[in-house]
Amino acid sequence: MILIVDDTIENIYSLERLLKSKGFEVDSASSGEEALKKVLKNDYALIILDVQMPGMDGFEVAESLSGFNKTKEIPIIFLSAVNTDKKFITKGYASGGIDYVTKPVDPDILILKVKTFYRLYEQTLALSRTEQALRSEIEERKRTQYMLRERVDHLRSILESLPQIAFMADASGEVEFVNNKWFRYSVTSKLFPETHPDDPLLWDSWSPHLLNGDPFELETRIRELGSNTYRYHLLRIIPIKEGDTIIKWVGTFTDIDDRKQVEQKKDEFLSIASHELKTPLTSIKAYIQLLDRMLDPESQKHTYLQRVQSQLDKLNGLIADLLDISKIDNGKLKINKTTFSLERMIANVVDTMYKTFGQTEVQLERQGDLIDDDLVGDEIRIEQVLTNYLTNAIKYSPNSGRVLIKTEKWDTEIKVSVTDYGIGIPKHKHKNIFDKFYRVEESSERFQGLGIGLYICAEIINQHQGTYGLDSEIGQGSTFYFTLPYQQTNTYA
Repeated sequence: MILIVDDTIENIYSLERLLKSKGFEVDSASSGEEALKKVLKNDYALIILDVQMPGMDGFEVAESLSGFNKTKEIPIIFLSAVNTDKKFITKGYASGGIDYVTKPVDPDILILKVKTFYRLYEQTLALSRTEQALRSEIEERKRTQYMLRERVDHLRSILESLPQIAFMADASGEVEFVNNKWFRYSVTSKLFPETHPDDPLLWDSWSPHLLNGDPFELETRIRELGSNTYRYHLLRIIPIKEGDTIIKWVGTFTDIDDRKQVEQKKDEFLSIASHELKTPLTSIKAYIQLLDRMLDPESQKHTYLQRVQSQLDKLNGLIADLLDISKIDNGKLKINKTTFSLERMIANVVDTMYKTFGQTEVQLERQGDLIDDDLVGDEIRIEQVLTNYLTNAIKYSPNSGRVLIKTEKWDTEIKVSVTDYGIGIPKHKHKNIFDKFYRVEESSERFQGLGIGLYICAEIINQHQGTYGLDSEIGQGSTFYFTLPYQQTNTYA
């Protein structure tokens, strides 16, 4: 907006008409005092100021405006009909004006000057806003850097106080800080501790995670300086992000060697115990079968004997699972891959379930695609996985009895899922459900089991280059699934 200051109403009127005809917004004041009040209250891009006015003349108004931060940058064009001498023009420039126009005013010349100064004012205003924005951004960056330095210093204090080996690296993976415990395993902060010759190099294992930004976890054996013994450590490295950008990585080595030794001894015990139990159990089953043939099928003794046989079958299954765990831990779980019909296998499992639980106790429903192509895999082991899924579904939905088996055929793989409508599993337990000996606390007291079935299932699917997982909510039931690829290589593990 442009402010016209003149004590003559006719002059104000003519200038207003001229400027408004060119699209400018216009305001006016009839004295210097009124002009000062308006300038301090409103924002103007240009002031056209008459020199000769009663009271405060134009020069005094300009000098007053130059003394305020808000108004000192507003351009002023002086208008004068009398004072055309050089000394008055010079005084006008000295008091803060940027141009001096004498009356009578040439409208075209005045409009050109107004447009030029108006555009300069807008550019100056834009530059001022840009400068202010840059200053604000610089201040914000300074505050962010200061807060980041504080966070880093706090993090370093925490890492130094940890009982584990701890370190911090930049976004590219270069180590920037290590705590004192690091130097028990490495002579310099730039080198990772020495790993066992049979274990992968730490940098090679971690490098892919620098690109995808995923947390990294690895069990590895490292050697303390001056020692010939390698101890198991759990290495965890997690990213620290500012928004979506990784700015740091923080890692720890936690000594888990004692735990690994205990696990190894436990696994050795389970392996020996399961092998030793297998022989007498086989003999017991044989004698039970002989005794069963000698009894009248309608007698009560035969019924009791059938119950004994059922319990022996459960015991035999537990021992078989323990043997499988021993084989998995020793890398000796055999996978004999051949072509087989998935449809036939599913039908066999369903028939076995009905014979075990009875059709009145459980209702199995089949949905999805018909898998009429033969697959390559170990049919017995895949059947073991599906049987485990179905057994768990029936066990953990005691008040439902309805279980859904669904198959889906995709371009390169098939998916088999088992859905029950039972108690469900909390979401924070999902990631551990396939771990060895893991059981959900909420169900461990109500339902028997060792927590090894799903662990074995996971290993079987892994060896078939498939995937596995679950979807579940408390009180809404669970869906366990696995996938198998088409056209696997016929190899025997």
